[in-house]
Amino acid sequence: MSLTTKDGTDVSNTRAGSRADDSPHRTVTLVLGLILSAALLALAAIASLAIGNRALDPRTVLQALFAYDDTDALHLMVVELRVPRTLLGIIVGAALAVCGGLIQAFTRNPLADPGILGVNAGASFAVTFAVGVLGLTAPGAYVPFALGGAFMLTILVYALGSFGSSGATPMKLTLAGVALGAAFTGLATAIVLRDLGTLQVMRFWGVGSIGGRTLDQLTWATPLIVTGLLIGLLCARSLNALALGDDLAQALGARVRVTRALVIIAVTLLAGTSVAAAGPIAFVGLAIPHIVRWFTGPDQRWVLTYSMIIGPAFLLFADILGRVALPSGELRVGIVTALVGAPILISLVRRKRVSEL
Repeated sequence: MSLTTKDGTDVSNTRAGSRADDSPHRTVTLVLGLILSAALLALAAIASLAIGNRALDPRTVLQALFAYDDTDALHLMVVELRVPRTLLGIIVGAALAVCGGLIQAFTRNPLADPGILGVNAGASFAVTFAVGVLGLTAPGAYVPFALGGAFMLTILVYALGSFGSSGATPMKLTLAGVALGAAFTGLATAIVLRDLGTLQVMRFWGVGSIGGRTLDQLTWATPLIVTGLLIGLLCARSLNALALGDDLAQALGARVRVTRALVIIAVTLLAGTSVAAAGPIAFVGLAIPHIVRWFTGPDQRWVLTYSMIIGPAFLLFADILGRVALPSGELRVGIVTALVGAPILISLVRRKRVSEL
């Protein structure tokens, strides 16, 4: 029996409902695009190490990496300041972009991201509670709270969005996410305003930045984010099936409930850890999956893989722009991504047809 979607795509021969054109020519094209994307990420990483308040030539950067001299001020700048910043940008950018792609596929809402669905607000509230009420100040201590807050909001949004006979529709999930996100943002603001010390800590963290971080933060953030990325990638084929509807996904052999549970775990790990490590950085999770789908199509295997590479490149270039945009000082990357992401969001809303999921 042949199973087809509304647009006539045959899914009868797929194990999990992938709708992608897996012709050899297209696969080669996508692989070549993946290689170019990796080269772009490498370029962004090198630029992140070389560009800042003081520009360094590539030779100095290479000497600092491979012939480190702890008495050289330039070597110290590269290794102690720019290397942690670049590495954090890579893992946080990958986490935010893949998290956005997972949420968009999970909710079947092309305009969903961790911010719109309130996931970031939950993590931010939990971190604010940890700082303002419990008095925690070490970034590593934020992690359990950020993960718990992200998980709590994800469950609440999905539960509220599932009420009614129609189940979890994209519109209801978005409205629930916006409403709960606003509520928890208000609660976080109330905690911040009651104490000057909390305000001093949170006013910088709340903007979103990958600067001023150390390698110690990478030791706890990297395993959590890598775990979330692996879980998300493992769900990609099943997410292709879920895009066809629950009944057809089950007919194709996808384990719908297991997939949803794994996606929630992945989103919690990715969003919660990113917020704990770098603060709430907006629009990366919204913009990158859309940019990727313009040339990969709706197959989540390619969407998530490309997002994992292009997301860090986008975040690093935004961070570099923030370093050089002002005559003195720098713009935090959360501000730059918002300034760049807002026009992208407007263009998505104005398009007659957003990128297909």
